[in-house]
Amino acid sequence: METINHISMNGVQGAGLGLRRTFMDELLSIENAPVDFLEVAPENWLEMGGRLGKKLRAFTERYPMLCHGLSLSIGGPTSLDEDFIKRIKTFLDTHQVRLYSEHLSYCSDDGHLYDLMPIPFTEEAVHYVADRIRRVQDILQRRLIIENVSYYAAPGQELDELTFVNAILAEADCDLLLDINNVYVNSINHRYSAKAYIDAIDSNRIAYMHIAGHNNEAADLIVDTHGADVIEPVWDLLAYCYQQHGVKPTLLERDFNIPDLQTLFAEVEQIRSYQDDEKLKQVVGV
Repeated sequence: METINHISMNGVQGAGLGLRRTFMDELLSIENAPVDFLEVAPENWLEMGGRLGKKLRAFTERYPMLCHGLSLSIGGPTSLDEDFIKRIKTFLDTHQVRLYSEHLSYCSDDGHLYDLMPIPFTEEAVHYVADRIRRVQDILQRRLIIENVSYYAAPGQELDELTFVNAILAEADCDLLLDINNVYVNSINHRYSAKAYIDAIDSNRIAYMHIAGHNNEAADLIVDTHGADVIEPVWDLLAYCYQQHGVKPTLLERDFNIPDLQTLFAEVEQIRSYQDDEKLKQVVGV
């Protein structure tokens, strides 16, 4: 398998933004937008032609582009859809996409479930998912990046979440999209230390990060929505992650209740301010 062998080869750095159709025209009209890279769900753009296809091409020619998939179903009970994976490969190659990530979950059985379901935290599932990741990487001829997901139940659990994630990373030899908000959400819902989770991740596996907002349903229940501003404890956890692992490319996700671009830019700039603080500390040895 001829894959990208190290995450530093992707050329992505800084602070990014998830590209949404609601603000595409406005963003495209800004000559020097304060965004270092963009991310799209490839399923929303596969074989897209016409006006929207040209618009996407304008973005991929201007910005480093990442893809965060929705439909791979890496932990699903049915066979991998290899035709779909080949279509993804064509899209990634056509648009010179730097990184392709997917959720460590499943979303299909005999049909699409339209939700991200938790994979049982078991040794058997580790081997099963790792085999499927290796197959995906063989087809794509590039590394697959998996994201730690938010979950609200853990059916058949034998391993804790962190052990499960680290075991898959090692056995599949793939990289991690570390979602800081998901770590925070899960730490509240499942009562573990978010910082201890961050500490136990291998720095060399982290390809990039996500940060987002969530909804508080109760004192002990948070729902990951990507539909609100990032809260201070999540910003603090991002800063802690930079301190432990160094500055990594970090992207702001906002899928619902999308505010104006200037508000989004302000949160992207806040990511950059944390990155600059940590870079300065590294330079001066603080």
